[in-house]
Order: sequence, then C-alpha cells, then structure tokens
Amino acid sequence: MTEQVYVLDAVRTPIGRYGGALSGVRPDDLAAHTLRGLLDRHPDLDPALIEDVLLGDANGAGEDNRDVARMAVLLAGLPVSVPGSTVNRLCGSGMEAVIAASRAIAVGDASLCVAGGVESMSRAPWVLPKSESAFPREHATLNSTTLGWRMVNPRMRPEWTVSLGEATEQLAEQHHIGREEQDVFAAASQDKAARAWAAGAFDDELVAVPGVELARDESVRPGTTVQKLAALKPVFREHGTVTAGNSSPLNDGAAALLLGDRRGAEAAGATPLARVVSRAVHAVPPQSFGIGPVEAANTALRRAGIGWSDLNVVELNEAFAAQALACLGQWPELDPGIVNPLGGAIALGHPLGSSGARVLGSLAWQLHRRGGGWGLAAICIGVGQGLAVVLRA
Repeated sequence: MTEQVYVLDAVRTPIGRYGGALSGVRPDDLAAHTLRGLLDRHPDLDPALIEDVLLGDANGAGEDNRDVARMAVLLAGLPVSVPGSTVNRLCGSGMEAVIAASRAIAVGDASLCVAGGVESMSRAPWVLPKSESAFPREHATLNSTTLGWRMVNPRMRPEWTVSLGEATEQLAEQHHIGREEQDVFAAASQDKAARAWAAGAFDDELVAVPGVELARDESVRPGTTVQKLAALKPVFREHGTVTAGNSSPLNDGAAALLLGDRRGAEAAGATPLARVVSRAVHAVPPQSFGIGPVEAANTALRRAGIGWSDLNVVELNEAFAAQALACLGQWPELDPGIVNPLGGAIALGHPLGSSGARVLGSLAWQLHRRGGGWGLAAICIGVGQGLAVVLRA
C-alpha cells in the first residue's frame, strides 16, 4: 500500500548574495539554523519522532563536511538518534532530497522526515589535487569549488564541458532567444520579486538566521528595468546575449520542508499545505542542461494524470533567462502568467543545493494560500539533468 505524502511545513532563510550578509555563516550552521527554525514552529512535536533528515548540497568539499545533514542534526540540538543523509544532484540537490524523503514515506519506511538543502557559495573552498608523486617539482593549481567544472576528466567530450554560461549561449542560439527577450524576462522576475516582498508574500516561509541582520533576499533589485539591463555587457561571449542581469547570481541560503503521512501530520500537530503527487527525472546532453526540466515536467504531469491546463501555479527555477525561456517554449499549453508569480532565481537567488527545496516550499505555500489547486516545481541541473514534482493542495 502506498501512503499519501504531505508537505506539512516549509521554511527558508532569506537568500544572501555572494560575499554578502550570510557569507560569515558556515553552511553546517546555516542548515542547522534552518532545521531548528522549522522545528521551533512545532513545539508539540517530539523531535525524536523524525525518522530521517535529508539535505541537498551541491558542494560538500569544505565546511559542509561531506554529510552536512548529519552535522545540522547535531548542531541543531536534535536527539543523536535522528539520522541525517546528504544527497547531491548539483542544482537539483534540494529537490532530490525532498523526492527521496517523500518516497521513503510513500513506501512506509518512514512517517515523518525533514528534507531540504543548503549552500554557501561564498564559503566554497579552493581545492588542490593530490600529487601523483611524493616530491613533485611542477606547480600545482588551486581549483574553485564555487560553481562549474573543475579537475575535468580528460576523457570527457569537450562539447560537454563548456561553462554553464557558454551552454546557455548555445541554447539561446538554438531556440532563437534574443537579448531583449532575456532582459524582459529578467526585469519581470525582479519586479515580481520586489512586489512579493513588499506584499509580505514570503512571510509564512521565512526563518531568521541568528546573528545576521538580513530581512529579505539580498539579490532582489527593485526598479530594475529592461533599459538598465540592456546596458550590461555579455559575460561569456564578446557578442553574446547572456549577462549578469539576465542570469541567476551566486548565493548563500538554506530551505527545509517537514514531510509526513497522516500519522506524521498528527504527531506534528500540523495541517498539510499540499500533497506530493508525482515526481520525475530526465537527462539531456550536458551542454543542453537548461532544457533538462522539459521532459521531467511532462513525465511528472503524466504520472499525476493531469495536463498543463490543470495547473494553477508553476515554479521553474531560473538559472538563466534564456534557459527558462527555452523550457517555456517547449510547453506551449502552459500559461506563462502562472509561472513564478513571486519572481524567480534571477531575482531571489540560486544557492545551488537549496534552490530545489525553496521552489517546492514556495509552491506548497502558494497553493495553500489560494485554497487548493495543482502546482508543478521544476529545476534544471548542470551536466544535463532536470527534476520535476507535482503538488496538489
């Protein structure tokens, strides 16, 4: 028998910009604060009843200490009997953690779990490959672990290992997405995010980070216009179309969802926000990573037994404007007016391991506030993958 899986609560930190307000917070502490903030909202819940904590983390090379979920459990003061596992599907890690936890509950392996993600791109370390010999004479190169390829296997095909930005330039060419279209999309993302913050749309899901004065997402730029964006120079090609303004920034942040079946909801004293209906993953050529969500979303909808016209809200992570537009162009039945109504990652930020959990948590809250409906969350993933989850409130 398959159990129904519910999103019982969802929280996130304000998202900090690279080198900004959260850059002084270790990722394990950031995850622990978010986990503690989630549980503090449920004072009647015995934390010993949480059967697993799964967190996504795209890096893990530094203070994340490889299994940041277990570190967060210990640092947050949960009973040592509560386990923790860290999953890595790069940009989709946070969504992958929620998917894994929801499956465990669905098959009866657990009744109550926490799933989410964390990333401190500011604190991502430099790494040095080990020497092949005991006393090397040649120079060694430090590699940044903040984003993208590093220490690439020489057997990888060169067209696979281009930068995310160059891959997006290729995607824009293939799908005939021009600079102005990208800037219009990016300006709209900023405008929607600024309006959402002003209206208090994120108040339900926000938890503060102790010792940090950050009340809102740090990368939101109110007053952004297409004209201002048009003045920015391309980043990845001399005559390209992808700029810092129509791309997601580098960020720090964490998100966590409380998931459970009916017994778990009763134990938490929580009214479900939404139900997890279906999940899907898909892969494409690495350089085509941006359209990874296309077939993942199609499959998730098919498994849910619904179509695009049934959806009320869609949360599509905006790694780049061109990437999001390429996906939207493959979903002609989707009303673009229901996509990212509170803004997307171009404005809100994209802390890699956290983003998939953030879009799912935001989707659950939006469906709950509107009194019900169908929602889809989808995310593209570097090296050519995509994830999607359907929720019903």
